[in-house]
Amino acid sequence: MDGALQSVEVRDSLTRDARRAFLDRGTDVAAEGLPDRRILRSWERCRSRGLQGLGDSAIGIVSANLLREARDRNGFLLSHARGILNHLYEQIRSTGSVVILSDSAGLILESLGDPDFVAQANRAELQPGASWDETGRGTNAIGTSLSERVPIEIVGSEHFLDRNGFLTCSASPIFDAHERLLGVLDISGDYRAYQRHTLGLVRMTTNILERRLFEAEFAREILLSFHTDMEYLGTLQEGLVVLSPGGELVAANRPGLQMLGINRNHLSQMDFSMVFDGGFSQFVDRAGRDPQAMIALGLRSGKRLYAKLRLPPAVVKTGSPIMPAVPLGMQGESLRSVRGLTREKCGVENATLGCLDTGDERLAAAIQRAGRIVGKDIPLLILGESGVGKEMFAKAFHRSGPRRNAPFVALNCAAIPENLIESELFGYVGGAFTGARREGYAGKIQQASGGTLFLDEIGDMPLNLQARLLRVLQERMVTPLGGVKSVPVDISLVCATHRNLPDAVRSGVFRQDLYYRVNGLTVTLPSLRERSDIREIAENILNFESREGRPVRLSDEVVKFFERYRWPGNIRQMHNAIRVALALLDDGESVVGPSHLPEELFALEADHEEQAAQGKVISSPKVVGGLPAVAAGSAESLDVIERRAIEQVLQEEKGNVSAAARRLGISRNTLYRKMGRL
Repeated sequence: MDGALQSVEVRDSLTRDARRAFLDRGTDVAAEGLPDRRILRSWERCRSRGLQGLGDSAIGIVSANLLREARDRNGFLLSHARGILNHLYEQIRSTGSVVILSDSAGLILESLGDPDFVAQANRAELQPGASWDETGRGTNAIGTSLSERVPIEIVGSEHFLDRNGFLTCSASPIFDAHERLLGVLDISGDYRAYQRHTLGLVRMTTNILERRLFEAEFAREILLSFHTDMEYLGTLQEGLVVLSPGGELVAANRPGLQMLGINRNHLSQMDFSMVFDGGFSQFVDRAGRDPQAMIALGLRSGKRLYAKLRLPPAVVKTGSPIMPAVPLGMQGESLRSVRGLTREKCGVENATLGCLDTGDERLAAAIQRAGRIVGKDIPLLILGESGVGKEMFAKAFHRSGPRRNAPFVALNCAAIPENLIESELFGYVGGAFTGARREGYAGKIQQASGGTLFLDEIGDMPLNLQARLLRVLQERMVTPLGGVKSVPVDISLVCATHRNLPDAVRSGVFRQDLYYRVNGLTVTLPSLRERSDIREIAENILNFESREGRPVRLSDEVVKFFERYRWPGNIRQMHNAIRVALALLDDGESVVGPSHLPEELFALEADHEEQAAQGKVISSPKVVGGLPAVAAGSAESLDVIERRAIEQVLQEEKGNVSAAARRLGISRNTLYRKMGRL
């Protein structure tokens, strides 16, 4: 008997003893003979759910229709995984194994395997249509990988149910760009043919698949690839970051987050200049001249990277600016051409205050007031809720004056840890503190000299730094941390906050003298729910997001819903909602309807008591033109109405999905997707 086979038999023997001890006497005894604590945790979960280790009853597989619907729901994953599954199977052909892809619930979607093992696997229901989550199947590689969210192998008696003890399974979870669990990739075989390298092969293949999914999701976005070692560019080890046209960080893969030292939860609060040295526009210009060039790129931490930039296809093809004029919900107000201004005149890189006017009277008043102090040494304070476009307003103010060709430097006081704000704002000399760069760092104030300094969420600035900022504003001099020599600065100051600064002054968390210094002129940007130009904003966003695709329009139902919706996230929320809606359009669809909007958008709250007092009657929903009609004053969300309409039509059509889809005026794939959310 060879060493490898003897090793797995010894391992299985020890596991059987540990499992017997676990079932008879408990966890502590079993832990002595079971080195992998994840398996022990899985056994504990199985026991808590009432599973019996000796259980051998079959669970069964779903119907062909349900399996087809599951495959439709996971179409994005399957479309990119099938070729990889075939390639992986070629690597293990004739080893008595099967390659498996499951969804995020453990339902097997696809499998490829050697005929001599497939029959054995099918008897154990290791086949498409069978669910292998831990709840019903006990400890197994697919289900346990989903529970633990890590790659894992389960060999022989490590399976909780005896009937699965003949298997060796190696599985790895599949995540999308936002760390959402999509499914599991698995290789299973007879445990007596166990190979140590199998789990490594599965993990590497999963990395390839995740990379392909990442690139497919952001195929039309700006993608930065990088690594500390130039030889690793173009490999699975390189970092990837998706950037918005304004330089905000949108998404990153795990190697990218690790190299940049960024927590995924903080990613959306950061932009290019907060992570990398230099400005985003300058870097894009440099990379755009030679898209294949490898560029040395410094991090703010002092580390050096080698990077390549992939621009959107439209930019590469036409040479057009990175950002056409558009109301970018994640970056600010409407910049698309309005009131006779052309798109070129109102491009995002050169938009002025006039470009922001889309017809709302309150916004027009704010623009007019701010325009009166352009070029004058008067600080501007912008008030407004999160998402209304305060930073874009500040940029337009900067571009409207004589400093337009000088730097615009922004710092979000709420997005940077308190211990870093001081060095970010005032800079430091070399060796000022542990980890400081040897050559020192010019802070935001010094970088903005000659131009505009924008302090976003200034109401969140730590109290101890407010005094230093006040001194800089009074003396027009800044002293870097660790330095003794002051540097003269010439800045135009623009600040923004969603807080009530007078209340903050009264409560002692904001200095009164600093408040009067930054409050030269105050303008308040209206929230989206208060604006009268919602249709124009929505259509501008739609035109921007679909500019390179087929013509798309908003249905009247969607426009009316947008006009009555409360928009807690303001323009940023609307922009995200429209992007999702466009992504959910099926081929051949050109009208965005309520069914394409994100479900959470319809979490509307209604005042039932007021409706009852006014004698309002909630009528039953009707299907009009394929869309659920909404009664005036209805307390139900569109989500509820849509669900009821779908259920009603399906019942009337006796479950015939194709017929129901025709009556609802949507494609069958769209209906399957909606049925998956019911």
